[in-house]
Amino acid sequence: MSSAGRILVVGLGPGPAAWLTPEASGALEVATDVIGYFPYVERIAAREGQVRHASDNRVELDRARHALELAKAGRVVAVVSGGDPGVFAMAAALFEAVDHGDEADRAVDIAVLPGVSAMQAAAARLGAPLGHDFCAISLSDNLKPWEVIARRLTAAAQGDFVIAFYNPASRARPDTIHAAFKLLRELKAPDTPVAFARAVGRADERIVLSTLGAADPSICDMSTLVLVGSSETRFISRPNGLSPWIYTPRHYGAGR
Repeated sequence: MSSAGRILVVGLGPGPAAWLTPEASGALEVATDVIGYFPYVERIAAREGQVRHASDNRVELDRARHALELAKAGRVVAVVSGGDPGVFAMAAALFEAVDHGDEADRAVDIAVLPGVSAMQAAAARLGAPLGHDFCAISLSDNLKPWEVIARRLTAAAQGDFVIAFYNPASRARPDTIHAAFKLLRELKAPDTPVAFARAVGRADERIVLSTLGAADPSICDMSTLVLVGSSETRFISRPNGLSPWIYTPRHYGAGR
């Protein structure tokens, strides 16, 4: 890593140290400064001489601008996100700040380092639900209106994609996930497999399997990744009370 100022946008993965890539670990070792949402910063072991800049939620652009200023002053800045930084996370906020910044911002050396996304971690726990075409939709209406979310949900259902929901519910918007399920129940079969994967890889991990018709979306919070299958997605039953696997066949229509 160069000693000149630069920004390393780091994906920390869903939580376990084993899911942190060697590249990301190396970036955290050389960073003079770490910037991020405070729960993510707290996951990083403190290192002597490294300055930590933790902040609350919904200040992504402030964090990005702070990182740019530090980098222009010669610091090596790790901007951290959970999961993958390019999936509903800090990479987009950083480039938004660059896009609306000055010429000096565009000259900053920026590297985005991938991480294991929540969607990938949940899919690995479940079996292979993303084995065919899929899409990811954030249910947060903080930065886009519900009408856009509904239009995209409708298109995904009509296109028969497996759908991964990020940001399904929070204290401020507990009803969005219910509206999403209501819409999907009008467009998809009630026996469509559904999985709620909360805090995958952490001590409080919880996996709940259901179907679209029977699922209780009120169990969701911001740590939950929701997967809704396509018309092809199916459960594989297992003996001795073991939890079923979920997979989506690679060949569309092969089981019909």
